[in-house]
Parts: sequence; C-alpha cells; structure tokens
Amino acid sequence: MNFTHQQLEKFTIAVLQKIGCSKADAKTAASVLLSADLRGVDSHGVARLSGYVRLWEAGRINPTPNIRVVHETPSTAVVDGDAGLGLVVAPFAMKVAIEKAKTAGTGWVSVKNSNHYGIAGVHAMEALQHDMIGISLTNASPLVSPTFSKERLLGTNPISVAIPANEQPPFVLDMATTTAANGKLEILQRKKEQAPEGWIQDKHGQSTRDPLGVKEGGALLPLGGDREHGSQKGYGLGAVVDIFSAVLSGANYGPWVPPFVAFLDPHPNPVGEGLGHFFGAMRVDAFRPADDFKQHMDNWISRFREATPVDGQEKVLIPGDPERELEQERKVNGIPLLSAVVEDLRSLGDKLGVAWE
Repeated sequence: MNFTHQQLEKFTIAVLQKIGCSKADAKTAASVLLSADLRGVDSHGVARLSGYVRLWEAGRINPTPNIRVVHETPSTAVVDGDAGLGLVVAPFAMKVAIEKAKTAGTGWVSVKNSNHYGIAGVHAMEALQHDMIGISLTNASPLVSPTFSKERLLGTNPISVAIPANEQPPFVLDMATTTAANGKLEILQRKKEQAPEGWIQDKHGQSTRDPLGVKEGGALLPLGGDREHGSQKGYGLGAVVDIFSAVLSGANYGPWVPPFVAFLDPHPNPVGEGLGHFFGAMRVDAFRPADDFKQHMDNWISRFREATPVDGQEKVLIPGDPERELEQERKVNGIPLLSAVVEDLRSLGDKLGVAWE
C-alpha cells in the first residue's frame, strides 16, 4: 500500500501533538521521520512512531523540552536536550553547529540528554544549503557485540557526512557502523524472512540468520561481521561515534545507553544523561573558494560515475544516489508501507484519537 507524504505527515503531526508536543516541534519531528520514508530508509520512518509514543508513555520523553546550550566556545558547544525527542533536539544542535561555522569556520556540537534522532543523513544535509560539509553521529541502543565479545556494548552508531557539489547531486554518506541497523531486522520480522549471514550472532556468540536472534539474547555484529572480514574496523568506528557523542557530552555510553527497543530496559545505574549525538559543520570556504571546491566535487563524482561496472551491474553509485532516486520516485508515487506498519499506525491512531484516514 502506498500513502502520500502529506497524509503521513498530517497523521504524524497529530499524534505528536496528542502526546504534548508543540505544533512547531511536531512539524520538525514529522519532517525528520518522513525524510527517512521518502529516502527509502523505511526502518527509521513512520514505522518508528509508536516507539516514540511508547517512550513517552514510559516517562522517558519530555514533549516540551527546554533545549539549550550548556557549555560553549567560539567553535564548539554542548547541548542539553532535556529528554526531548531526538527528532527535535538534533535539528536544534545542528543549527548551533552551522551558526558557529558561519563565524569560526567550523562548528562542533556534542549533545546529551536526548533520544533517538531518526536517520543521521537528514541532519548532516542541513549544512549543504550553506555551502558547508555536514557531519552527524549518534550512539544508540546497546545491541552490538564488539569483535570477540558475547556482550552487547555498543549501538549501531551511524555516521553521516554530506558534501556539497555544483551541478552534481551532493555526496551523502549515511551508514551504520554495523553490518545492518536493527530496524532492518524489524522489517525482516514483519516479512517473516531470514537475515543474511553475518548480520547477527546468537547468545552463544555463534552466527545465526534468525531475525529474532537479538531479541533472544544475541547481538548485531560490527561492520565486517567477523574478524576475518574486518569487524574490528566496524567496532572501532562504532566506538569513536560512542565517545564523540556521549563521553564528550556527558550522555550515557556503551551498555548504559537508554534503549529505544521495547525488549530492553534502561540500565539501572546510568553513567550520564540520556542518549548522545555529535554534529559538525565546516564552511567550505574556510579551506578554498566554495565554487572551486564544488566544481572539483562535480569532477570527482563524474569520474566515479564513469567507472566501468562489474558484470551484472548497471552503474557505479555515489553515496546518496539510491536515497535520492527513491525520494524522487516516492514524491510522485507515494510511500509504500508494510501492512503490519499500517495496522500498527491505525491502532496508534485509535488509542490517541487521531484519524488514520
């Protein structure tokens, strides 16, 4: 089933207002969620809406937060999200980074006391309209075992970097530091399909394809899957994201990160405040004239597009291409939702008194 962006946005805004968000914050949060659906990152779109409501019901989300800068220098800041929706806290913090970059050349913001912030890429891309490079990182529910570990100590901890170009579309890297995000497992569970080899290990540390493996005590695996395929590199990247996002800001890190998933409870002895993010904005003209840079980015992108594809593949992709192409298609043809997601949203609407259609 396909639904228009406008229909899903209207529903999402109404639901968020029902839990106490202001209209402005509800619009901001809905925009972030729907950007995931438009860009084909279905695991982080409206399918997650009931999860945010569940956290609000548990008293873990403040719908009217006092989001503020609590420490700063000319080029850096720490933002306290006051337990607000990460979908609202993150845009605030990215704006702080951009404003600092306007005057100092670069801006760096670490965030504490926040929650799940949606897809990393939408926040990094905010910098593009200012001829800046944007960076977005966040820690997440502790579902990932470091290389050689049975314990779950890290999140999927994504990294996004958005780089402007001139005539070419921007370069937008948006990736988890695991082989797959947990939301992908949720989609497989709804479809009743097996996970690819190398995504998950069971509670004994053995490889499994059961998409319920993590819920049953197993773990997601770092990018690479195992040591022979470079999982120590994914582990290292995830660790850096955790440290920048939380150790730097005063948020919870590692196994103390408050989980988004329903099958885990928050740690009884937190070491910080909420969940953490990290944002960067770099003015291109702090390094070279922006027009020169963007022309060379066009050249870089064009040359990589011209690379000879391997047999069976149509073309070589640039990071951001699949999401951009899906966004163009879904703006015209609508956003497809699994029937399980539709039923979940319909039930959520019934509970809160919000009409689904």
